[in-house]
Amino acid sequence: MPDLELSVTICSWNTQEDLRACLQSLKDAESEARFEVIVVDNNSEDGSPDMVEREFPWVRLFRMATNLGFTGGHNYAMEHRQAHHVFLINSDATVHPGAIRKMLDFVASNPDVGIIGPKVLNPDGSLQLSCRRFPNPLAALFRNTPFGKLFPNNPFTRDYLMLDFSHDGPTKVDWVSGCAFMVRGELIDKIGMFDPEYFMYCEDVDWCFRTWKADFKVMYVPDAVVTHAIGRSTDKAPNRMIGRFHSSMFRFYRKNMLPQIPIFLRPLAFVGAATAIGLRASLFISKNKMDVIKRKLGR
Repeated sequence: MPDLELSVTICSWNTQEDLRACLQSLKDAESEARFEVIVVDNNSEDGSPDMVEREFPWVRLFRMATNLGFTGGHNYAMEHRQAHHVFLINSDATVHPGAIRKMLDFVASNPDVGIIGPKVLNPDGSLQLSCRRFPNPLAALFRNTPFGKLFPNNPFTRDYLMLDFSHDGPTKVDWVSGCAFMVRGELIDKIGMFDPEYFMYCEDVDWCFRTWKADFKVMYVPDAVVTHAIGRSTDKAPNRMIGRFHSSMFRFYRKNMLPQIPIFLRPLAFVGAATAIGLRASLFISKNKMDVIKRKLGR
C-alpha cells in the first residue's frame, strides 16, 4: 500500500463544471497531505469523465456503465482505495485551504472519533446547516411542509436543524451531511461502508447512527471549511429524487427508529410513518408539477 494518509472519494453524475472546480480545489491542497483522489463517474452524459482524464490525469477515474447512485459510487471508490482513512466529498463542493490537514490532525488526535464533518458554506458564504440531530416524525411533519409555514419557529424543526447551536467550535453531533466528511479507517473496518440498500439520501444519517452504536463519536469541526452548492445533480431529476429521498427516509425510520418503539406499538407506528412520509412525498411532487404547469402558462 502506498504511503498515503487519505483517500478522497467523489461520486459524479453530470456535473462537469462543478467537478472541475472540486478537483482544482483538491489540486490546490496537495501540499497539505499525502492523498489520492478517486472519481467514480455514474455514467454521465455531459463529458465529465473525459474532462477528468484530460485535465486531471493524476486522478484515479472509474467509469461506470450504469448509475450506481451516491451510495454505490462511494462504496465502489472506498473498496478500491489505497489509504486507510477516507474523505468523501460531493462533486459540487470545494475544499478551503487547510481543511484536509485540519481534519486529518483531528482524526490523529482523537482516536474515539469515527466521522468528522467540516463547516459547510453556501456559495454566497452563508452557513449551510450540515450538522443535525437524528430525524423524528415531528420534525418531518414540520420541515418544508405547510405545517412548517404556519409555524416557522416550531421547536421540532429548530431542534432537528440545531438552530440554537453556534456552529463556532468542535462538538459532538448526531450526524453530519454526506456532502463532505472524513471517516476513520478503523470505523470502516468495524461497521463497514454505506448501507447499499440506500441508493442515495439518508445513507449519511444511517452511517452516523451506526457509528454511535459502535462506540465511535461523530464530530463537527468548523475549523475545516468546505463550500457546497446543494443539489446540482439531483435538480436534474427533481420528482425522481423526491421519491428516492422519502423512500430512504422511510428505510432509515424502519431500520433504526422503529426497533426503539415498544413492540406492541410498532404496527401503528409503521403505518403512521408510512402514511406521513408518503403524503409528504406526494405534496412535494404535486407542487413541482403545478410549478411546471404555471411556467408553461407564463404565470
